[in-house]
Amino acid sequence: MIDIQLLRADLNGIAERLAGRGFSLDAQAFLALEAKRKAVQAETEELQARRNAQAKKIGQAKGRGEDVSGLMAEASGMGDHVGALQAQLEEIQRAQHDFLSAIPNLPHESVPRGTTAEENVQVRVWGAPREFGFPVKDHVDLGEGLGQLDFSAATRIAGSRFTLMKGDLARLHRAVAQFMLDVHGREHGYTEIYAPYLVNAQSMFGTGQLPKFEQDLFMVPRGDEKWYLIPTAEVPVTNMVAGEILQQGSLPLRFVCHTPCFRSEAGSYGRDTRGMIRQHQFDKVELVQVVEPALSHAALEELTGHAETILKRLELPYRVMLLCVGDMGFASAKTYDIEVWLPAQNAYREISSCSNFEAFQARRMQARFRNDKGRPEPVHTLNGSGLAVGRTLVAILENYQNADGSVSVPVALRPYMGGQERLTRGG
Repeated sequence: MIDIQLLRADLNGIAERLAGRGFSLDAQAFLALEAKRKAVQAETEELQARRNAQAKKIGQAKGRGEDVSGLMAEASGMGDHVGALQAQLEEIQRAQHDFLSAIPNLPHESVPRGTTAEENVQVRVWGAPREFGFPVKDHVDLGEGLGQLDFSAATRIAGSRFTLMKGDLARLHRAVAQFMLDVHGREHGYTEIYAPYLVNAQSMFGTGQLPKFEQDLFMVPRGDEKWYLIPTAEVPVTNMVAGEILQQGSLPLRFVCHTPCFRSEAGSYGRDTRGMIRQHQFDKVELVQVVEPALSHAALEELTGHAETILKRLELPYRVMLLCVGDMGFASAKTYDIEVWLPAQNAYREISSCSNFEAFQARRMQARFRNDKGRPEPVHTLNGSGLAVGRTLVAILENYQNADGSVSVPVALRPYMGGQERLTRGG
């Protein structure tokens, strides 16, 4: 949630910055709410002052032994009026909160202008795509050829966009996640978290999934409550600091969490229907940082580098893209996408998205720290995939395939596979 003081100070300037994101700020609606708030607030303050003066008069009259019943009745009427005004003010403030909740984050000044993914900026490239001396297969053909990837069974069990793995492929999938957790926990200083896979609506609101993206979520009704399956570990892990005032010396906080993720993929039908690229359920190792505001953009570079380390250790070619204003997520102030090379598609595909949300999520969650002056101030939050486990497995299958249909196990993962060097049919 953006700071309402920014709208009050520079409404037109903020509207112009948001227009670059394709968002049209209803300035007149905001001004109308502000006018109502000011009018009710002024009337409330005036009436409260009159009521205080009346209370003083009552006290003085009592001291003189006078009858104060008339004064008391007048004061009671003032109290009722003040109560009605305060209720009206709360209603206006709720309307302002709802108005602010629908506004995306402001892009950082370093984010390039642009409206589509084609205008994203390539920051760096690592590794060279492998040259194959045989026809390249995609991960579906490879996994099914090994007898270890079964989409037809997954469809019978659950429906489309689900995956069933077995044998060494399922073991390799688990190894990928364990490897990521070990690198980020032991080498990069993240504290490992086991978090709920179901969260309440307030947690979804805190990280920005609600109310705008409810159609993308799986909702689980529970009486009068709504629970949601998490679309990413970002939600439960970031909400660990919701409602907290952290002491300055406790920052930065770094968390890593491996969870399944659940997404309805509303609006994406017809895209990536083959294979494991876009699924309703997939695993991800998520990195979350909570930092002081002055350090958040340096933390974004660090976090992105941590995600890149995994691809370097697995020797998978990739590139880093700085997203333009129009391609960023709703809550992000700045985002890097890491894209891994997939030989069968002859293209780079997203495997991680690393974002700095600045104070946007913190305001929604009321997550704060005590600054140098001892005053509560919103923290800055960041997260990124470190990495998406399924897409990493896809990249391994395609980049490490052999002419006979077997798949070599990356050296970094062999200790997690009991020294196994290759996936083979029946192996």
